[in-house]
This record gives sequence, structure tokens and C-alpha cells, in this order.
Amino acid sequence: MPTLVINNGTVLTMDDQRSVHFGGHVVIDGDRITAVGPGRYAGDTAGAQVIDAAGMIVLPGMIDLHYHTAVGKGLCDHLPLWESLEEFWYPSIRALDAESAYWAAAASYLESVKAGVTTVNDMYRRLPALGRAAVDIGIRAVLSNDVALPEHNLDTLQDNKDAYDAVHGAGDGRIQVYVGIEWLPLASPELLRDARLLADELNTGIHVHLNESLTEVEDSKRRFGRRPTEVAYDAGLLGTDCVAAHCVWLSDTEIALMRETGTHISHNPSSNAKLGNGIARVPEMLAAGINVGLGHDAAESSNTCDLFQVMKFASLVHRAARTDASLQQAPDVLAMATRNGAAALGHETGFLAAGRKADVILVDTGNVMFTPLADENPAQIYSHLVFAANGSAVDTTIIDGNIVMRGRQVTTVDERQVLAEANKALKRVAGMIGWGK
Repeated sequence: MPTLVINNGTVLTMDDQRSVHFGGHVVIDGDRITAVGPGRYAGDTAGAQVIDAAGMIVLPGMIDLHYHTAVGKGLCDHLPLWESLEEFWYPSIRALDAESAYWAAAASYLESVKAGVTTVNDMYRRLPALGRAAVDIGIRAVLSNDVALPEHNLDTLQDNKDAYDAVHGAGDGRIQVYVGIEWLPLASPELLRDARLLADELNTGIHVHLNESLTEVEDSKRRFGRRPTEVAYDAGLLGTDCVAAHCVWLSDTEIALMRETGTHISHNPSSNAKLGNGIARVPEMLAAGINVGLGHDAAESSNTCDLFQVMKFASLVHRAARTDASLQQAPDVLAMATRNGAAALGHETGFLAAGRKADVILVDTGNVMFTPLADENPAQIYSHLVFAANGSAVDTTIIDGNIVMRGRQVTTVDERQVLAEANKALKRVAGMIGWGK
């Protein structure tokens, strides 16, 4: 018997055929989708919660493939990557206590849920606190540590293993722990090899920054005589269980290495643009058959967790840079934000079909973002979602079959408390590092 039935919606399945059902239904039993199709659900709905999705687009929850919990934002807008890391990012995460980490994560995940994100791939510190926040909010979270060489005073591989033992599998399996590598300027080939060994030992994945900036590439060439992705390849870090973030400055050789190993890439165009890092060679990546998802990176570097805004950037920057309006069409960009991200993490989410996990969002079209709206025009719906909408249009967020937000009201936590405590966390951390004085 179903536990939740969604009727009368425009169901954008994002399946292989990109099926769209106008006035369609999605049926959920527990944490799984049991039926998707046109028209109202004709089965027995006794005991089920029924949502009338008239005027709504029903689609898979979005996957934020590269994510950092944010303790602060809007603080270093004038600085490029390396300087912003040294000015605020590294001092803040070194000073981070468990309580501050919890509230920073809760506020970050809250913002994501309200913008239709159902899964985050979050590299940060204090993972047990992050895991508790994810469980309390109700989001699906893949967590990894900021692992670096000891002299940088961040996390170690032992910290990552301890976090795996503490929270992997929490929240009825919604919480996973990957092995994280901060980035090559704070690492070594030996650390990358050890990270691969630990990931294999734990049978888990890897999350790493690669080729984010030209300064990173030059640092790698100076220290190791090779480019970052070449170093990662030689260390055995890459693979089908690895998500490489940014990859702005990949050479042809490095694109080939990504393709050869089946490594997934998170494209983070808004963060890359704000930090002045450049524009990733996404058309070449896609032409090579590499799976590319989308991430917002960190609110410190993009000012928002809204993946709708990231989708716009993921199309527009490439069209502008290459003077080619055929690039990054709306349906393809939405696929990057949904099914591509799910594929990168090996999750049974990302498109709506019987047997898939029940991560579903409802987007309200009764606003100026979706006006005018023609009848039963899939191309226009894709266009409005990618180029016109923002996260405030999301009415309902369902994760693992649970309604986490309905009518813009989060059901799992006291939103005002989360925001107030997150503000206190920033003050506490800023005070510890003497920032802003």
C-alpha cells in the first residue's frame, strides 16, 4: 500500500527517454517510488497521504555534487582562491568546534532543502556533528574530511576513518562517509596513495579538489613535475568511485585520464567565476564521455546553496565564452543537477521511476518566474527551470519518502532556531581567529 501519492502534477521524470507526464502521478511506499505515470493514480490510496500537485512540476531532487558546509559568507568577496583560503577559510575551519560545525551544517542543509536539493556531497570537518545535522534536517549526505599533510593542521586519514566508523550508515543509511583530500597544494603523492588504500579498505568513495586554479597547477608542476590530475592518476586515486571537484584547468591528457578511469567531475561554475578561477572545459569533458554533475562549492565562494542559480551559470558561462548558444541546453543542464550527480555517487536517485529512492521535489509554477507558461510544452518547462527559476519556487521537498518541506515550511527542525544558532556560530569562530578586528 502506498504511503504517499502525488497527483495532477507535471511529472518531469528525467528518465532515459526524458518522459514528461502532464497531469501525472508519482506513488511512494516507504522510501521507494512504486509508480510513475500519466493521469491520476488509479490504485487504492486508503491510508496514504495524497498531495494535489496541480500547478506544480514534480521532478527528482537535485544533487549538489561538490559542497562545503558554510560557517560564514559574504566576507572575502574581493579575494581570489588562495588568498581567500588563507584569510578566512583555513583559520575558520581550524578553529571549528563541534557545536559550531553542527549549526553551520544545519543552516547550510536547511538552505539546500529549501532550494530543492535532496543530496549533498559535503567535504568539511567535524563529521560526527555534520552527520547529526544531516539526520536532524532529513537530508541525504555524503560526508568527507578535509584531509591534508600534518603540517597544515587540518584532518588526517585517521580522522576520516574515525568519522566513517562514527556516522557512516546513520539516518537509515542516508549518511555516507567518503575519504576526502583537501587539494594537492596541501598533499603529496604518498598521501593520495594512502587515501586510495583507505577508501578501498572501507569500500567507500573519494572526494578531491583537482585543477581548480592555475596557481594549483603551477604549484603541482613545481613540486612534483606533473599536473594535479596526472599526480592523482599515478597515485591511483582516480576511479569510478571518485568525484573530482572543479577541474577548471584540465589539459587534453588529463581529460583522457578522467575518461580512462571513469572519474566523475563536479562542475562548479558560479564559484569558479566569483573566485576568478576560470571556466572549465565542460563541452570537451562531455564529448569525452565523462559524467559531469553540478555543485555550488561553498557559500563562502558562491554566496548561496541554490543549485538553480548554479544551473544558469552552467549554461550561460559556456555560451558566452564560446559565443555558441547551442551549448549546455536546458534539459542537459537539469540532467547534470539530478541524474548525473546521482550516478557519480552511485545513488538510486536522480530520476523518477518505479524502484528508485523517493527523493522528489515539487516546484510551484504559480509565480512570475514561470509566467507566461504554455500548455504542455516540455521545452518551455525545462527552460523556465534552468534559466528563470530560483530555489524559492520549490514548494515541497521529499527525501527518502519523508516530507522534509511542504508549502515552504520545513517539517523537521525549528528554522528560526537554526538560523539564530548559525549566526552565533559565526561570531564564535570569528572571535576565536580574531577575524574582522
